[in-house]
Amino acid sequence: MRSSNPVFSRRGFSRDNGYAGFNAAPQAGGPAVGTQANPYAQGNQYAQGGNPYAQNPYAQQDLQHGAPPQAPVSTGRMTMDDVVMRSAMTLGTVTVGAILAWALLPVSSTSYGLAIGAALVAFVLAMVQSFKRTASPALILGYAAFEGVFLGVISEMYNSRWSGAPFQAVLGTMAVSGATLLVYKAGWIRVTARYARIGMTIAIAFVVVTAVNLLLVVLGVANDGGLRSMGPLGAIVGILAILIGAFFLTLDFKQIEDGIAYGAPKEEAWLAAFGLTMTLVWIYIEMLRLVAIFSGDD
Repeated sequence: MRSSNPVFSRRGFSRDNGYAGFNAAPQAGGPAVGTQANPYAQGNQYAQGGNPYAQNPYAQQDLQHGAPPQAPVSTGRMTMDDVVMRSAMTLGTVTVGAILAWALLPVSSTSYGLAIGAALVAFVLAMVQSFKRTASPALILGYAAFEGVFLGVISEMYNSRWSGAPFQAVLGTMAVSGATLLVYKAGWIRVTARYARIGMTIAIAFVVVTAVNLLLVVLGVANDGGLRSMGPLGAIVGILAILIGAFFLTLDFKQIEDGIAYGAPKEEAWLAAFGLTMTLVWIYIEMLRLVAIFSGDD
């Protein structure tokens, strides 16, 4: 079963065993191997007879001819170019929304309220998309636009107090993403069922603890933000959150790699872009807070 939570929903989580998709093809840039040659093929949702993209006529052609499930250039299959293009569109929409919000909405209580409203709309759109079995470009781009408005207002608020914080956060997000991709492609991280299970357990626990902390702050039980304070404890929690974001990036990379290797339909590129966008937004927000903490009060 796929998670209904848009943050935890990844195509690699499959059917009854939940994590079979993460035991798929080699991830360090090598070609996908056939069922008999793949030591992880047993119980793998992508193995012959269990390929979630088997309904794709291009994938069926490979299976009928006994060829390894690789993805040659085809208009019916997802390619890396498709993923890059859809990701550029989605992230571009976030960026445009953020720039417009920064330029048109001055820092005030009204703009803060609009930011919260935009975040709620973005969350609803993300939830709707997560429950759909197919990608909806309109929902994904709508999510990106409203998320951009939220990020624009929040970034301007941080910049008004900690000058240059958004720019540093962008650089930090790029550094974390680039380092994670490098480590993943080098094969230093293996996205296996055990890796995914441990990472998801930590991520879910983090979200639950964060939600409880927020409730305690609202009720006045925890002072100065509790675990999310602007002090050393808040910095430690922020670093943990960024590491969790990097974990989600590895799941995104695996999703993209498996989709290309096993003949995913071209529309799956939108879901890959959706996942990448949510993860990068997560990392950026946490990086923004971390920069503010280390910058100190002006």
